[in-house]
Amino acid sequence: MSTDGEGPSAPEASGADTYARRVEAVLFAAAEPLAPADIRAYAGEGDLGAALAKLQADYAPRGINLVARGGRWHFQTAPDCAAVLTAVREAPRKLNRAALETLAIIAYHEPATRAEIEAIRGVQIARGTLDTLLEAELIRPAGRREAPGRPLQYATTPAFLAHFGLASRRDLPGLAELRAAGLLEPLPPDAPSHAPATLAESAPDT
Repeated sequence: MSTDGEGPSAPEASGADTYARRVEAVLFAAAEPLAPADIRAYAGEGDLGAALAKLQADYAPRGINLVARGGRWHFQTAPDCAAVLTAVREAPRKLNRAALETLAIIAYHEPATRAEIEAIRGVQIARGTLDTLLEAELIRPAGRREAPGRPLQYATTPAFLAHFGLASRRDLPGLAELRAAGLLEPLPPDAPSHAPATLAESAPDT
């Protein structure tokens, strides 16, 4: 209790609480998800893991949540509140089937070259398909393959993970889930169990 007649004093914030508030301010002001190194560059050194865990717990029951996507952190609307924003949120540009198939192949096989994508799809990539995915920031150039012609490789981005609500590529659905959702053709009755699928032959390892 205060002894100067002005009522009880507010408790002083601990060092950990102060650091968590700084981390919160950095993430709130960020225009895009931030990696831990980026957060430290602004918030300074501290127990970042504890600060992020505290903020995640604090925001868990609220209308916005703190989430990690591909090792980067950002605030997003709580899933159960997303419908509230549908009337005011600009509808994203829809991807056509060719773009979705191309994106799926890159996600499961990245880094993938144009030739690899075309080999898996069985058709040439339509003009502008990769440009559309690049403009939407769902894929990114991922260096050149050390092979004849040094073809450009493509990989997914943190925006891809955020768009589909994935923490990492390990959360991509497996082949059985894709077939159940109607996104892959079911295997014919006489097909061997190890027959390759259209989009991927195995779950991603990164």
